[in-house]
Amino acid sequence: MGDSVRRVDYFYAVTPNKPGEAARILGALAQEGVNLIGFSGFPQGKRAQLDFIPSDSAAFLQAAKRLKLKLSRKKTGFAIEGDDRPGALAELATKLAGAKINITAVDAVCAGGGRYGALLWVKSADLRKAAKKLGAGGQTAAAGA
Repeated sequence: MGDSVRRVDYFYAVTPNKPGEAARILGALAQEGVNLIGFSGFPQGKRAQLDFIPSDSAAFLQAAKRLKLKLSRKKTGFAIEGDDRPGALAELATKLAGAKINITAVDAVCAGGGRYGALLWVKSADLRKAAKKLGAGGQTAAAGA
């Protein structure tokens, strides 16, 4: 089975960088019934940036509004799933490099059961070209450019 690549929406929030802040926000989103296909958090000076990749952007935005969570504007990235193998991510990076597309950021993990997953971002000006190079199979209901 080959890799599956799809465009996805993501949003970020800048929060205090203190213990429990991500847990508080993630718990509140769970209470609202929000499903995330990806999440990343990292320090940004004395603050922290939390990236959210929702399975349903409209539901996520409604919940974030109720929770008074200040979000970035909608951005777009790629969700990738495939069979784990040596060089899986290198294959995708090579395709983008060949098209002179720089990867802004990537998070990848082995998902177990012989599978891997990755979230990959490029500059917005390169989205269409990257989607074509990666063979992104259209957009999910949650995604938009």
